[in-house]
Amino acid sequence: MKKHFLLLVFSIACVTQSMAQSPDEDQLGAWYMYFYNATFKDSNWGVQGDFQYRDWRGLGDREQLLLRSGLTYVPTESNVKFTLGYANISTGIYGTERDNPSIENRIYQEALFSNTLLKRLLLTHRMRYEQRWVENQDFRTRFRYMLFVNVPFNKLDLSKGALYLATYNELFINGERDIGDGASVQYFDRNRTYLGLGYSLTDGLRLQLGWMQQTTVNWQKGQLQFSLHHTF
Repeated sequence: MKKHFLLLVFSIACVTQSMAQSPDEDQLGAWYMYFYNATFKDSNWGVQGDFQYRDWRGLGDREQLLLRSGLTYVPTESNVKFTLGYANISTGIYGTERDNPSIENRIYQEALFSNTLLKRLLLTHRMRYEQRWVENQDFRTRFRYMLFVNVPFNKLDLSKGALYLATYNELFINGERDIGDGASVQYFDRNRTYLGLGYSLTDGLRLQLGWMQQTTVNWQKGQLQFSLHHTF
C-alpha cells in the first residue's frame, strides 16, 4: 500500500510540473527588444546584435533573457551581409515565481540580403544556422529562415519621418531529433508570424510596436513586441 501511495504522489508531482511548464495560450506575453547595427568607418566590417527580455505575461514571469552579438562582413559591391555571432540565452519556467532559468550558449552564422518590389515593398531575407549548447541536453543545431516585409506609407524608404507597416514570418527547423537522456524533438521547431507598425525617429533609429504569434509543436501563443532598431 505504501509503495502504491508513493507512486501516486510521484505521478501527481510529474503532472503538476508538466502543467507548470505549459504556457497559457490565452495569456498575452510581451517581448522588449533592442537591435543595433554599426559599420566600421571606411570598412566592409561591422557589428550587429540584439538584447531581448521576453515575458510570459507582460512583466513578472520571465520567459527568456537573450543577449546576442556578432561580427559582420559585407563583400565589396555586394548586397549580402554575413555575420558570425554568439548568443547567451537564459530561459525561465512558465508560471513559477522562482527564477532558476536554464542556460543556453549559441554560436550562429547568417546571411542577410534585401530587395525592393513595386517601389514600396522592402523585403529582407535572413538565413541563419545555429550551433546550440543547451543545459542538460546534447549538442544541437537549428536552421532558420526569416522574410521581413516593410511597407512605408508616406515615403519610399525608412528614412526619418517614415510611418510603415512591418511584417515577418520565420521558420525554425531542428538539425537533430535526439537531444539526450532519451528525449527527442520534432524537426519542426517553431514558426513566428508578426504584424506591426513602425516609425523612423531619425534616419538611424526606428521604433516598432506589433503582435507576434508563435507556434510550436506543443503550444501556440501571442506576444506583444516593443522594439527599437538602431543603426549607427
